This record gives sequence, structure tokens and C-alpha cells, in this order.
Amino acid sequence: METGAAASLAATNKTNKYSQLSATYIFTPVAIETAGTWHHQAVELVQELGSRATIITGDSRETNCYSNYQWLCKSGNKAISFQNSFTAG
Repeated sequence: METGAAASLAATNKTNKYSQLSATYIFTPVAIETAGTWHHQAVELVQELGSRATIITGDSRETNCYSNYQWLCKSGNKAISFQNSFTAG
């Protein structure tokens, strides 16, 4: 199995499982392998969150939060909710 294959499969399974949510919510699967490989959609989500946080706070360091989110995921936090964290942009 090649690197990232498990994350890709997990992302596909999550997308299928939660397909009904897309009618009401923006759904992005977050799939991270045990060894730390992130599915590309998870990386894109974290980068987007950092960009939006920079716009809101004016602090350009917010866009560098990727490693902080990666650390959170590796430290055992299984679910992170960003509901109502950002205003419509």
C-alpha cells in the first residue's frame, strides 16, 4: 500500500458516510494516517482556516498554524469543531 492510501480511503469513506450533510453544510473529510500522513483535503482545510484567521485577526502568523493543528491531532484530540469560529467572508 502506498503512502497516503489509507488516508485517501478514509476520506472517501467519510465523504460517503456523511454525504447527506452536504445539502446543509460544507463538509470536508479530515483523514490523517497513524504515521502522520494527511489527506490533501485535511491539509487544504487547515490552510484555509489559517488564512481566514489571518484575515480576522490581522496576524500573519495564523497561516502557519498547520504544525499546531498537526500536533493537536497527534496528541489524541479526535474531533475539533470550528462551528461559529469565523464570520462569513
